[in-house]
Amino acid sequence: QVQLVESGGGLVQPGGSLSLSCAASARSFINYAMAWFRQAPGKEREFVAAIRWSGGNTLYADSVKGRFTVSRDKAKNTMYLQMNNLQPADTAVYYCAADYNLIWSSLGSGSRYDYWGQGTQVTVSS
Repeated sequence: QVQLVESGGGLVQPGGSLSLSCAASARSFINYAMAWFRQAPGKEREFVAAIRWSGGNTLYADSVKGRFTVSRDKAKNTMYLQMNNLQPADTAVYYCAADYNLIWSSLGSGSRYDYWGQGTQVTVSS
């Protein structure tokens, strides 16, 4: 059983930055991957970024590449999402997700993850 708790959402102006955290609890994170997804009102959930817990390999959606950075702190069992140059199109509820033994090509597929956080709202507006 894995529990995930997001934090760090809020309101930011266009061009601003925000950092999200996802605190995770599990017996072991061996072979785990963790990811960020987001869902805007009236839209489907979309993949943002993913990271393999052990090796730290990362994967990004094209829409956030170069602006967002996903990382993890093994000692704190926490994943982060540093978001820079935020735009109104980034407004959404951001969710963290986790699961194990995911192949690389499936990291961006939300249906592959069994464990989800409750979500945190990010609003980009002037």
